[in-house]
Amino acid sequence: MTISLAQLRRCSVAVDIGASRTRIYLKNQGLIVDEPTVAAVNVRTGALLAVGTDAAVMDGRTPEYIRVVRPVANGTVVDIDMAQRLLRQLVGNKLRRTWRRRPTMRAAICQPFGSEPLAQRAAVETLSGLGARRVELVDTLVAAAVGCGLPVEQPEATMIVVCGAGTTQIAVLSLGSIVAAETVAVGGNAIDHAVVQHLRQHHAVHLASRAVRPLHLMLSGTGGLAAGPAEVHGRDVVSGTTRCVQVDTDRVRHAIATPLTAILDGIGSVLRRCPPDLVADLGERGIMLAGGSALIPGLESMIREATTVPVHIADRPDTCAVQGLGAMIEGKVEPMYLDPMAP
Repeated sequence: MTISLAQLRRCSVAVDIGASRTRIYLKNQGLIVDEPTVAAVNVRTGALLAVGTDAAVMDGRTPEYIRVVRPVANGTVVDIDMAQRLLRQLVGNKLRRTWRRRPTMRAAICQPFGSEPLAQRAAVETLSGLGARRVELVDTLVAAAVGCGLPVEQPEATMIVVCGAGTTQIAVLSLGSIVAAETVAVGGNAIDHAVVQHLRQHHAVHLASRAVRPLHLMLSGTGGLAAGPAEVHGRDVVSGTTRCVQVDTDRVRHAIATPLTAILDGIGSVLRRCPPDLVADLGERGIMLAGGSALIPGLESMIREATTVPVHIADRPDTCAVQGLGAMIEGKVEPMYLDPMAP
């Protein structure tokens, strides 16, 4: 689907509903929602108990009759009804009143590169159920590139790697369109799983999934993983009691190398499909990392060593896509040959 910037400027709301977090940008107001894409439901009555941060803290701590659900997987809405209920709670009464006052309200939503028509339809139906009369689909890669401040409208190469929770999207753009792109089924969740499995196999400790990201911060240092062991608290696999272990950061680096290698393979595949002139541009401009998982320890250095080109991390990698989409609907993007949602 190809739309123009003029059509996007008619939109009043920009939505980036991802597997990890949901972000909503309101025209002339900025980012109004940035919450986890999580809902807590009473399975006996069907009542929605909590959404966003309130529901995320319940994960793994609920009785049997309360279930914590994630209506989005790999950037695709898999449960339209639950996604609508979640968004309805997140946006609050203010936005709903705005949409009722303007029955021709338009919305723009980010979609992963190469998403299937069924996934696109699910995204449209999700926002239509909230009152949007027209929904424009924009490729996440294009929106993130705009949000990073890359000159995507110029006739030169810009490369972006959007590291999400479920997938990593890689693309080279020129003249506002995607020249070559690929989606790798590896994201922050796969990295977290690799760390959890490493601790289970080598230390007989089970680490809660929500404790993995703080572990990333402990292991992170300037330019990658910090030297020396890190102290980790978890549940002993045999006894079930709390136990503290010393984790070797070099071994953790080795544990996450396998899923990170899949990302490197995807980058190499995209570069091989690009014209030589565009690849030469990347030698100076480098690669931009965006997405909520862009700060994974070791990712930046691995890409730099594998490609021998500069690698940069966006100032706010987690909100690049929705900020870029917000810039489009507010008309802050220079005119270009825009192809937001590639077929």
